[in-house]
Amino acid sequence: MHIALPDMFYEINILSVSVRLLLALLIGGAIGLERGANKHPAGFRTHILVCVGSAVVMLTNQFCFDHFYVLINNGDVVRMGAQVITGVGFLGAGTIIVAGREKVKGLTTAAGLWASACIGLACGIGFYSGAIVGGLIIFGSLTFLPRFEEFFYGRSRAINYYVVVDSVETMKHVKHYIHSLKATNIETTIIKAEDAGSRLSFNIVAYMPKGTDLDDLRHKIESTDGVFMVENY
Repeated sequence: MHIALPDMFYEINILSVSVRLLLALLIGGAIGLERGANKHPAGFRTHILVCVGSAVVMLTNQFCFDHFYVLINNGDVVRMGAQVITGVGFLGAGTIIVAGREKVKGLTTAAGLWASACIGLACGIGFYSGAIVGGLIIFGSLTFLPRFEEFFYGRSRAINYYVVVDSVETMKHVKHYIHSLKATNIETTIIKAEDAGSRLSFNIVAYMPKGTDLDDLRHKIESTDGVFMVENY
């Protein structure tokens, strides 16, 4: 799909530059608002900076191509944009957190930053239709798909718990209890043993029988003597 606009919107002039950067600001800001509203590391201003900055890079690239192509004799209008895609990866890595229990967080925010940079590149080069449709899809994915995930995962019978207990014996008791419910494919992995506090952290994965109340299961494990914490991994 291609939006038919007058040629002036695809040339480098004050109008096209203003439109492209404003579009990058609006789409990047919308994506950033969703992230910020859910208390993620990179929010409104970060996404705007990434998106508008990427747009400026592509505008600069097009400007160089239009005005210095004869001099360089080998113009590549997307060369600078390719460096943005690589560079944003380092910025996205800064939003990824490995928590103390080896739980990775921030992947969606990092992907959102990268996608925001791509939208900025599209705005910068004047690919208006790609920027608008891509921005709507990205915003929709971040806004509405979590609800679909919650519905879909809520019907799942698989459990993946991070559990902190006081001893190996308590860990075995938890595993035996889950096995007594006729669970299948039970896997237990010890993550960390803390000698000073006599605590043991482990991850347990299992597939529960149909009809199992997973909330009730988690509550019963939490109520077990010697269990300090149970979290979804």
